[in-house]
Amino acid sequence: MPESGQLGEEDQVEYGSVQLALPTLESVGFARQGSRGARRNLLRPRDRAFHDWYRFVLSFPPHLVRSYMECFKLDEKHVVLDPFCGTGTTLVEAKLHHVRAIGLEANPFAHLASSVKVTWDIDPDVFLAGVQEVATAARGILRDQGIDDSRPFMGDLGDIPLRTLEPEASRLIIKNSISPLPLHKTLVLQECLGRYQEAQWYEHALLALANALVFSISNLRFGPEVGAGKSKDDAEVVGAWLRETQKIARDLRTVAGQDYPRADAYLADARSLEGVLDPGSVDAVITSPPYPNEKDYTRTTRLESVILGFFSSRLQLRTLKKNLVRSNTRGVYKDDDDDEWVVDHPQIQCVAEEIERRRLQLGKTSGFERMYARVTRLYFGGLARHLAGLRTVLRPGAQLAYVVGDQASYLRIMIRTGRLLSDIAEGLGYQLVRTDLFRTRFATATKEQLREEVVVLRWPGQ
Repeated sequence: MPESGQLGEEDQVEYGSVQLALPTLESVGFARQGSRGARRNLLRPRDRAFHDWYRFVLSFPPHLVRSYMECFKLDEKHVVLDPFCGTGTTLVEAKLHHVRAIGLEANPFAHLASSVKVTWDIDPDVFLAGVQEVATAARGILRDQGIDDSRPFMGDLGDIPLRTLEPEASRLIIKNSISPLPLHKTLVLQECLGRYQEAQWYEHALLALANALVFSISNLRFGPEVGAGKSKDDAEVVGAWLRETQKIARDLRTVAGQDYPRADAYLADARSLEGVLDPGSVDAVITSPPYPNEKDYTRTTRLESVILGFFSSRLQLRTLKKNLVRSNTRGVYKDDDDDEWVVDHPQIQCVAEEIERRRLQLGKTSGFERMYARVTRLYFGGLARHLAGLRTVLRPGAQLAYVVGDQASYLRIMIRTGRLLSDIAEGLGYQLVRTDLFRTRFATATKEQLREEVVVLRWPGQ
């Protein structure tokens, strides 16, 4: 089994008669009770290559994927699918271990990230030469405006025609998430980079800019939610971007000349697999769908998505959200009907009814609060729709691992996600193999330990 470090009791997971030691909470970067919020899900040094090009702040850790690939005995003869692939953790790990991988992702920016992170046939020297040309051009424009990107600006911003986003696009990003001068410098760099859209390395350079934006250039901070922290009057932009490109080139050199299997990411809705994947082509699934809570997952990538042009209007954002599993009330629409998939599921209906009773008891009348029960039904209906469609692409005996978490975001009513997902799956003909405890986390609202679990399923091939 993979190296896992020192363990506590809650970090031991039983695999039938074999005990797998999963990493401690600290080693995978989650905060224990009493620490300063939810820290970034830190990577181990050995896992930084490729994964660290860009990743969601609370992505599941690479070594969890490795554990299940080994448990499922996956090798070069198999195909593993991640239908909620996010920024490509499963895809990268599978490719590194010579397993053919396919990912589905409905968020266009996250799809770019997962695609780029498994595209390794880029000449690192050509890449670095190209980005250096871009950097020289951007620095030249800034220098003509009296801006030295490597030093804090000491002049009068009123003397500079600062570039900015269009008003509608600007309203989409979190307020104060980036200061005017760093935004101006970013848009200058982006314009210079745009001249190289035909270059093989263009998307790698774009992803490097996204990572620099989030962690060096912007004012973003990450806790339970993404938000704006202390404003920076200035920030190095071109230099920060170049450092990200150098990191990518360094990783590409480690795999140059070696033979790895393909890994493909498709821009697709995990609930609608028709025409995306071949029937009977998938041996295993390792994934983590969104959790049922009030977290708007599009906010996690909002700044980079808007600045890099993936969407610039509320209509485009709405279109994106319609392709996602309904997991929060800010992504629910009048014509949604995934709840029909669980209309006869008594446990889910019971949870939704309990949420609605609590809302009425508490006198909660806001538009979002009135949708809590509906979004609960839509969420589990979306997962049922996904699992139903998935059956056609699975080979008989396919093994599945779904990382899910209990939630109490809706008026403190406990939603046992793993338990309900297991029941849905069994109703669709899957076999529940076991449920593994991944970790627990303390919920301040309910004063309870919430479980994050891995639901392990098998498709018998009916």
